[in-house]
Amino acid sequence: MKRKAMYYRNEEDTTLVCELCPKYCVLTDGALGGCRARKNLGGILMATNYALATGLSLDRIEKKPLYHYYPGSRILSLGPNSCNLQCSFCQNYQISQMHAATQEISPEFLRDVIAQHCAEALQVAFTYTEPLTWYEYILDFARENPEVRIVLVTNGYINPRPLAELLPHVSAMNIDLKAMSESFYASECRGHLEPVLENIRACVAAGVHLELTFLLIPGLNDAPSELMAMRDFIAELNPELPLHVSAYHRIIR
Repeated sequence: MKRKAMYYRNEEDTTLVCELCPKYCVLTDGALGGCRARKNLGGILMATNYALATGLSLDRIEKKPLYHYYPGSRILSLGPNSCNLQCSFCQNYQISQMHAATQEISPEFLRDVIAQHCAEALQVAFTYTEPLTWYEYILDFARENPEVRIVLVTNGYINPRPLAELLPHVSAMNIDLKAMSESFYASECRGHLEPVLENIRACVAAGVHLELTFLLIPGLNDAPSELMAMRDFIAELNPELPLHVSAYHRIIR
C-alpha cells in the first residue's frame, strides 16, 4: 500500500525537509529519513512503512503498560519496523533499529481482527517500536474507525502540529520519559528532552488518558536531582499521573 506522507516542506530542486518530528531530516531525492519510514521519491515524501507491521498480538492492557485504563481488558497490539530515536539501551532494537520482516495489515483487515478478538472493548495499541513514525497509518485508521479506542505507546518525539491533529483521535497514551537530562537524551537517544516534556503537557491539556514509563538505568539517569526533577514535573501537571518505573537489566553477550 502506498501513501503520501504528511508534514514536510519542499526546498530547492527535489530536496525535502520532514516536519513530523524535531529531527527535521533533510532528504535529497531517494533518501530515507532517520526513522527509515519516510522516503523522498522524486520530490514527494512517501510513508514507506504504511500498513507494514512487524507482528500482531493480543495482550492484556496492563502489558502496555496501562494500569488505570479499562483494567483487565484485552487489546490488539502492533507496531512498525522503525523509530525516530536511537536509544543505546533499546530492548526492541531488532525491530526498531534494524530491518525486520513485516506483513501488510490494511486498515480494513485490522478493524476486522479487532472486532473478532476484542469484541467486549474495541481497542488497539500501536506499540513495540515507535508508532508516531506510522503517523499516516494511525491517523487513517482512526478517522475511518472512530468507534475503536486508539492507544499509543510512544517516546513522545513528535512536533506540535502533527500531535495536535492526532490527539483528538487518541484515547490513551503511555509516554516513555527516558530521563530529565538533555545530555542523556542527546548522548543515549540522539534526541532532545524538551519536545517530550512539551508533548506530555499537551496530552494532559487535551484530556487524553496518560501514563508515563521511566526505565531507571544505574549510573545514567538515576541521579537524585534528576529523580526529584521528574517528581516535580509530574506533580505540577497532575499529582495523580501514574508513573511506571522499570528496572534495567544488562544483557551479557
